[in-house]
Amino acid sequence: MSPRTRTIFVVAAVSVVAALLVSGCAKKPAGDAVPTKAPFVIGAIFSVTGDNAPLGVPEKETVTMLEKQINADGGIDGHPVKVEYYDDAGKPEQAVQACQELLANKDVVAIVGTTLSGTSLAIAQMCQQAKMPLLSCAASVKIVKPVQPYVFKTAQSDSLAIEQLVAHMRANNVKTVGFINDSNAYGSSGREQWLAHTKGTEIKTVALESFNTSDTDMTSQLTSIRGKNPDAVLCWGTNPGPAIVAQNLARLAMKQPLYMSHGIANKQFIQLARSAAEGVVFPAGKLIVASAIPDTDPQKATLLEYTAAFQKEYQKPPNTFGGHAWDAFMLVRNALDEVGPDKDAIRAEVEKTKDFVGITGVFNFSPEDHNGLTKDSFTMVRIKDGKWTLAD
Repeated sequence: MSPRTRTIFVVAAVSVVAALLVSGCAKKPAGDAVPTKAPFVIGAIFSVTGDNAPLGVPEKETVTMLEKQINADGGIDGHPVKVEYYDDAGKPEQAVQACQELLANKDVVAIVGTTLSGTSLAIAQMCQQAKMPLLSCAASVKIVKPVQPYVFKTAQSDSLAIEQLVAHMRANNVKTVGFINDSNAYGSSGREQWLAHTKGTEIKTVALESFNTSDTDMTSQLTSIRGKNPDAVLCWGTNPGPAIVAQNLARLAMKQPLYMSHGIANKQFIQLARSAAEGVVFPAGKLIVASAIPDTDPQKATLLEYTAAFQKEYQKPPNTFGGHAWDAFMLVRNALDEVGPDKDAIRAEVEKTKDFVGITGVFNFSPEDHNGLTKDSFTMVRIKDGKWTLAD
């Protein structure tokens, strides 16, 4: 072979190898792909400052982790995910401002959040009017009832929590209840649902009290409840109020069992209530007791995977509220994978979701149900020795 012929052969061989690499015959290892197309932009509004930061911070951390994971794996069909984050500090007016800015951004295809019922209710109609898919991470059933086509939520509704509470009370022969709630949107919705679900049943509400979110002592309300001598006390709210209720109840030497709502399903309640948290029973998503649920539970593998990934990323365990954000973000991610960045198509895709195994539960949406969960998404939890255990 002449030198000239040899040169031509080498150049040709190099060209073939280069062509194979470009065509994808020699692929990069999974996780090394770099998304190169225009980003898919998702809005996120969480309460990362203020009293409810223990709920909002893990939500933002979860979405940040998922954004990083998806982009490290090549994005969605080559499109990187870009999340536009806003902090509403738990204030409806700040949530409205954040929502206005996201709605003005023509690249945003969906919004996940907000953290709280009040802030979600403040922006739900805005998103509906703008035809922007909203996947709230808050609990109030009013967010999705009546159904608005563009508004969904991933946290279990307070009505489902009450179904679990009533079943546990019946099993433990609780006939009379003293009820106390935060006067905010979450607590007020819980009170409304409690009274509606127990009306005409054998469980009677013998005392009704409330407190303001900023209150630091509920002794007078609990003293009034003590005078009615109920079989149990039920508090509906998010921290710090419920922790103060637990401490005040202990100081008053009230011996009744103390029930709480799923609004206390984070470690802050135990930290704030300290020894007064002992024995408190409440409904919660299965994440906080994931290792204790049966291996046959369809959620267990997903729960353990999320826990391990979050622990690795942040050197701390996740909580229930971060799980609500995982579900909301992944529902949007799945819709984008199926239909691309068309907001109407994303809305329709989320609505037809079936058997999606999330952190909060197994979701089955429909035109009539934009929460997609049943009471089986809850389990009853008891605080024992400062830890979460399955309640008997």
